[in-house]
Amino acid sequence: MVSALTSQTNGDVVVVSFTESRILDEGTIQHIGEELEKMVDRAEWGKLLLNFSHVRFMSSAMFGKLIKLNKKCKSDSVRLKLCGISKDTMQVFKLMRVHKVLDIYADEKQAMIAFEKV
Repeated sequence: MVSALTSQTNGDVVVVSFTESRILDEGTIQHIGEELEKMVDRAEWGKLLLNFSHVRFMSSAMFGKLIKLNKKCKSDSVRLKLCGISKDTMQVFKLMRVHKVLDIYADEKQAMIAFEKV
């Protein structure tokens, strides 16, 4: 399966970007979940940023993966931040009250600045 994610290190932050604009297929979501868990292990400085700027739609199953990832990050002492979430997707985050659990920023620059603050 082709990866739906790309990653790079920006300073001491592992930045993960999504290559799919629609995250709807159960198999894809399962694969993304597995890849994201591996990214937590790669975040050697304890900072992981998920950039959703290419994502337009995602199924509720993906929200479940994000909650699971957030729990793994907390148990592994990795600070998780999200950015670039579209207006429509953000409405779903708010409906599901996920925005109260996850640390969300408008764009990558703002999230990077937030990592510098303790």
